[in-house]
Amino acid sequence: MSFLAGTVLLAVTISLACALPGVFVVLRKSSMLVDAIGHAVLPGIVLGFFFTRDLDSPLLVIGAALAGLVVVLGSEWLGRTGLLTGDAPQGLIFPALFSVGVILITLDFADVHLDTHAVLVGDLNLAAFVPVTVGGVSIGPAYLYLMVGVLALNAVFLTAFYAPLKITTFDAAFAATLGIRTGLLNAAFMLLVSLTVTASFNGAGAILVVALMIVPPATAALVSRRLPVMITLTVVIAVVGALAGFWLAYVLDAATSAGMAVFLGLVFVAVFAVTRLTRRRRIRSLDTAPGAPAILRNRPVGRR
Repeated sequence: MSFLAGTVLLAVTISLACALPGVFVVLRKSSMLVDAIGHAVLPGIVLGFFFTRDLDSPLLVIGAALAGLVVVLGSEWLGRTGLLTGDAPQGLIFPALFSVGVILITLDFADVHLDTHAVLVGDLNLAAFVPVTVGGVSIGPAYLYLMVGVLALNAVFLTAFYAPLKITTFDAAFAATLGIRTGLLNAAFMLLVSLTVTASFNGAGAILVVALMIVPPATAALVSRRLPVMITLTVVIAVVGALAGFWLAYVLDAATSAGMAVFLGLVFVAVFAVTRLTRRRRIRSLDTAPGAPAILRNRPVGRR
């Protein structure tokens, strides 16, 4: 497999692995929690390296995912106290954890290739640089198969728990009356999100992974709120965004993950503009329709 083909497949795989759980993240209105997780996992990576002294150890991924879970559980606990509201708990926890990670790196691991720049922005091309060879033939980047495993894990989890996830997402109180352990399911789902964010670091980093996880489902939500349709559109947008973003980055000689994020942002803006225009035209047609109530005919265009 050529380096170009392997990198393209890696871009598509990362985009899909992030976008699938992103559907439920968007519907749960927890989008910024992904950003909090992405920053908070840094001390988990550092502590994992402290014990293993191996940047390739799976303990780094586990430690990072657990650090992200601390943000989720800590935010929920602070919210339940009633002393803090909104996203204030996240704003307290993840900057503290991220700062601890930065301090640990600068003090104890300054001579190790473990820097904040790599964690924040990633590098998809470098991530695809190490190949897997069978019989002297390259079968693609080693990182590709890691992300294929993450994508498969996400797909299996979402398929197995589709019904309870849907119920808890739209009506958590009703789900509790059905005997669904909402707290445990939410913790398991957010651990999955943490694992996905952590695994995507090499390719997208803590900042750009937010775009890959949030923008495709947010764009799909502008078109349809039916969950099956939204998931299908999310998959299509994620694949198209990865391919077109890769091409954009190649033409501009820019970072691949950044090109993907920019293209997905442009898609969101275009879909938002079209849906907004369509809604205005629909409202105008209702306002001017024969027999429409006077209150509808006289209201300003755009008011719902």
